[in-house]
This record gives sequence, structure tokens and C-alpha cells, in this order.
Amino acid sequence: MPLSHYRPQDYQALLDAKVERTTALLAPYDAPQPQVYPSPPSGFRMRAEFRLWHQGDELNYVMFPPGDKTTPVVVDDFPIACERIRELMPRLRAALIPSPTLRRRLFQVEFLATLAGDTLITLVYHRKLDDDWDAEAGALAQALGVSLVGRSRGQKRVIGRDFVRESLPVEGRRLSYVQYEQAFTQPNALVNISMLGWACERAAGLTGDLLELYCGNGNFTLALAPHFNQVVATELAKTSVRAARDNIAANAVDNVQVIRLSAAEVTEAMAGTRQFRRLADLPKPLQDYQLDTLFVDPPRAGLDEHTLAMAASFAAVIYVSCNPATLAANLQRLHATHWIADFALFDQFPYTAHMECAVLLRKRTHQ
Repeated sequence: MPLSHYRPQDYQALLDAKVERTTALLAPYDAPQPQVYPSPPSGFRMRAEFRLWHQGDELNYVMFPPGDKTTPVVVDDFPIACERIRELMPRLRAALIPSPTLRRRLFQVEFLATLAGDTLITLVYHRKLDDDWDAEAGALAQALGVSLVGRSRGQKRVIGRDFVRESLPVEGRRLSYVQYEQAFTQPNALVNISMLGWACERAAGLTGDLLELYCGNGNFTLALAPHFNQVVATELAKTSVRAARDNIAANAVDNVQVIRLSAAEVTEAMAGTRQFRRLADLPKPLQDYQLDTLFVDPPRAGLDEHTLAMAASFAAVIYVSCNPATLAANLQRLHATHWIADFALFDQFPYTAHMECAVLLRKRTHQ
């Protein structure tokens, strides 16, 4: 997001316009009026990534205008980032400038922070890192009070940990999460709390077992687990599967099984057209679960045709979408078998056109 778009004085008007556009997009599918969950107008991002621009003795954080990779725009402050990232930015820059070992061929920096106060910085280089780098990076990490990861082609060096720990309040519980460096996490933690709460409220009246696709690090899984007898959660990315299993164990959740399968593979397994050895890790055959509810939080492309066909058989579908256009396209299919019982909008990305949305779909009683 170009910083020129940051206009906190216009936040409500910008949000209202996004709500109007998204509501109109889903109107053909008889969506009710949405519940709208705003973001704080500043300090909301828990992740930030910048290029490092070297010019003589100068070293600056820069971003590039959309479609322009040649005109760097210096970033002295990043008001949409959380306070911890904003506080670290000048301190990190001041420490890098006088250190040839740390700044040589450094071209990118990534910050990852949590509401729990944990922070990790990743420095990305166009050169091989060595023991001298480890020594200076260790001193830097200690001075800043962070973990630090150095990356170059085929190389990863870790000072401290390669993850942060998050803690989120949900329904009177406190859920803890491991978030690995360079793995997907929700960027707006306060809006994420709203999303988790909304999903739990929708799940409260549902029964049976839950099938979850694209479970990531277990963000929704942990929150939803108490509302179902059993949960079968699936994810393809190895790092996310590891994080989800770590998080399930750390929160003493005993009714969730995480299986490394893609959405396409899940549809094959559910249809019985293909057998997967990974499903042998389940305590009972997949077909023996009472999978009445489906939860999906897919990538921007939405659900494919096979997954949509599978979704049509569920009594309830909770669909969280980062792309209202693909949600609307998917509803063209799902509207034939389900109706929209609930609709919510979450402003994960203020000052952009992006809007996170969610629907609860209920099976039609007449077919």
C-alpha cells in the first residue's frame, strides 16, 4: 500500500465505500446486511517488509510505487505498522549503517511482531553469510531484544528462534500460537480476533464434526474446536502443518487431527476415489466422521470446481474469503444448494481496495 493512501481522517468514508461495493457484489445471492468489523486506523499491521536502499554511506527503507520498480520512495516512518515495528525501524537502521558485516549486500528486511510482544526480524542478502555475520547479528539481536534470521540463496541462519509466539483472547479463552518466519499469518491481529469471534458465534449452533480446508497454522482451528465433537483439519504447506500441530499441542486441544492434504486431495478422499496413506494417522476412517460442517479460508483464487461440488453436500459451510470477487463467483454454484444465513466484513487492509468477508451458508431444505 503506498503511504500516500494513508488518510486516517478519511478512514470511515473509505470503509463505508468498501462495504457498499462488497455488499452490492453479494446482493444477487440474497446476502443479508453484513456485520462490519473495522480496523484501528493506524498501528494495525503486525508484519512489514521493505527493500534496503544503499546510496554511499546512506541506508534507507524504501518502497516502490505500484508498477514502478525503479523509483524508490524512502520510508522514514510506517504508521500502519504496530508500535513495536515502528520503534524498531530506526534502531535497526542505525545499527546497520556502521556495520559492513551486517549491511554488505543486504537488500531486504522483514519484521514480524505479535500482540504478545514477541518480535522477529529477517535480513535477506545477496551474499553468503558466515560466522562473522553470526557474531554481529547475535549482538544486534540482543541489543534490540528480538530474534533474528539471516537469509541468502540456499542459506538460513537463526539467532534465537525462527518464530514468534502470539496470544489471542477468544470466547474467554487465551489461545497461544507459534508463527513461523516467512509463513502465512493474519497481518491485522485485532481484526483477526474479530474474525475468530465471529466464526465461533456462527459455529455455536452447529453439530457433528468439522472438516477444515486450508487450516494454516491452526488460526481458526483452535478457536472452533470446542464447538464440534471432532475436527479434521487439512493443509498442504509443511511449515504450516508443523505450526498447526505445535499449536494444538500447546493449547491442549484433544479433538483435532491435522492431515497434510491439499483441497483437491481432500475431495478425492471424501469421494473415495483415491486412498492416501496420510489418512492412516486418523484415529478412525474419514468416512466414519459425521462431517456436517465445512470451514474454508482459501487463497485469493477461491475454491475449485471439485471442492465446490464437495461443499454442496455439507449441512453448513463457513466460508472466509480474502477476495470478494471469487467468493461471489463461488456463490454462483453454492447458491443452488445453500442460502446465506450470515454475512460479515472485516477490514483487514485499511486504505486498500481489499476486504475480507465471511458467510455462513446453510443447506436448503428443498432441492
